[in-house]
Amino acid sequence: MKRSFHATFRSGLIGPLLAVLFLLLAAGKARAALDEAVLAQLASGDFSARIAAIEAIGAAGGEDARRLIAALEAGELGVVNGRVVVLSGGVVTDAASGAALAVDADVVDTLRVNNRVRRAIATAKAALDVSAPARETRLAAANTLRDNASETLLPLLERALGKESDEAIGHILRLAVARIHLNAAEPAQRLKAVSALGQSSDPAVRTMLEPLLSPANEPDALVREAAADSIRAIERRVAFAQHLGTVFSGLSLGSILLLAALGLAITYGVMGVINMAHGELLMIGAYAAYLVQNLFRAHLPQWLDWYVVAAIPAGFFAAAAVGVLMERTVLRFLYGRPLESLLATWGISLVLIQAARVIFGPQNVELANPSWMSGGVALAAGVVLPYNRIVILGFGVFVLALVWLMMNRTRLGMFVRAVTQNRAMAGCVGVPTARVDTLAFAMGAGIAGLGGVALSQIANVGPAMGTGYIVDAFMVVVLGGVGQLAGTVWAALGLGIVAKFLENWAGAVIAKILVLVFIIAFIQKRPQGLFALKGRFADN
Repeated sequence: MKRSFHATFRSGLIGPLLAVLFLLLAAGKARAALDEAVLAQLASGDFSARIAAIEAIGAAGGEDARRLIAALEAGELGVVNGRVVVLSGGVVTDAASGAALAVDADVVDTLRVNNRVRRAIATAKAALDVSAPARETRLAAANTLRDNASETLLPLLERALGKESDEAIGHILRLAVARIHLNAAEPAQRLKAVSALGQSSDPAVRTMLEPLLSPANEPDALVREAAADSIRAIERRVAFAQHLGTVFSGLSLGSILLLAALGLAITYGVMGVINMAHGELLMIGAYAAYLVQNLFRAHLPQWLDWYVVAAIPAGFFAAAAVGVLMERTVLRFLYGRPLESLLATWGISLVLIQAARVIFGPQNVELANPSWMSGGVALAAGVVLPYNRIVILGFGVFVLALVWLMMNRTRLGMFVRAVTQNRAMAGCVGVPTARVDTLAFAMGAGIAGLGGVALSQIANVGPAMGTGYIVDAFMVVVLGGVGQLAGTVWAALGLGIVAKFLENWAGAVIAKILVLVFIIAFIQKRPQGLFALKGRFADN
């Protein structure tokens, strides 16, 4: 019974002792990450040695390393009698052990941090974060390590690469490893690194490989040839990504022109009114989005990310209401008098601009992108497709589909088409042309309001924001053909893409001039635009 008690006592004691021993060993291992030799290197006056020490601390990892890097970044790391210490809140502690020291804070010589040291700190922090659970943290860390790869970080990078399951981050880490191997002594290792770097689409990698083309920098002919092949591959990918980015920018510009011109095409086609206030209807839609945003901020802050969705009907009906008011009070009495209607709408545009200045002030107002519209898709280094423009492109397609359905599948659309083709004949067969005029003008104004909501997410919202789009909108309408939806679509997208390619080639101003010259020449040859109206009245 006595032996059994001792055995039980021993077995009950061994477990806790082993646990304590394990914790002590673990603690000792964590402290061992801060090598005394590395800390001594950190305390030296040589900045190169200090930077190497920072990289080594980052590569070692662990909470002590993170604490030390944070202290260095905060300017709390110093030296006393050759020992690295942390000075925080007037208390001096040993950097290696964390133990408090009986040292006066005034004698601590704080380590100076210059730009090179800051870069080394950023690299060390990236080394500490490259295995973090959050993907975004690992991605940012991998990008930093790729740009600041060094021999010291190679074991860390290889360990991280072995654990990484995300293909995009793994690709970045492979580039970082290849970048280090580029300076290896063995030609085979350099050849492998050059081939790996050739898979990149980053122009910076091309710049890094270019020195290898010279025999003075790279003695091995195979490596030089592989470097040339890699550079050509990178240039092809970069050129393709840039062309793709330009096409997307053109489509994005075209979608904005489409939203601006779609309503104008309807009103101009139905009533023949040159509405110079159409740009201000865009402005009304944008200010409606601003008011909805403020309403959400004040009363529904938890739904603030979705204020844009609520702003869509608000922008449409606000602009449509102003359009109905314009048509009923001014334009109705000026039909058939194009010069008077042009001057009247120009005057209305000035009134609307001044009204916006009085109500909202002369300065631009602030509209924030929802979080789901922030960021973008990276095609290559420097080529990003922003989410807000992708959403606007999709919104333009959505509005176009609604307008097409209205024009081709509803009674109102049939009346609008009938009045556009032959107003007199439409009136004779019972079409209420006056009511159709009002509804068509309201619809055109409402579509302009939708364009204003879209513009509020990518452009400044101010009293004069609409004046910059009225000329472009008329160019689209005239080029596409009066009252023709298909022509408006092709003209908007075509002008957007051509303008962006011309901007890359000759600059924005020359591109604008060339587009205007092209439209003038085109109209002289084909006054009816890309898509001519069909019907007896139109033929006459």
